[in-house]
Amino acid sequence: MGRHPDPSDPASSAGSADDVVRRIVRVRGQVQGVGFRMSAASQAKHLGVSGTVRNLWDASVEADVEGPAESVEQMISWLREGPPSAQVSGIDVRSESPRGAEAFRITG
Repeated sequence: MGRHPDPSDPASSAGSADDVVRRIVRVRGQVQGVGFRMSAASQAKHLGVSGTVRNLWDASVEADVEGPAESVEQMISWLREGPPSAQVSGIDVRSESPRGAEAFRITG
């Protein structure tokens, strides 16, 4: 049986903060030096998600993506492929609590 919204519970109202999710995505493969971060930032803007993307010391890229669950899932799907110049060999995804990010930035 599904849970019915309780009008006295602010978390059950449409458009509440509960609709926002955050995922940290580590992208492996040939993903540095191929325009991955710029393309990811462009895709994030297109999807309306916020967060950051950065290169890591081990030649992977980390994207911290926050927003509506459906948009975040679409961003994760894009990260599985990346731009045409990239060769993604795999991704790791973990859930974190949303931080309230308001924009998407390249941080490193």
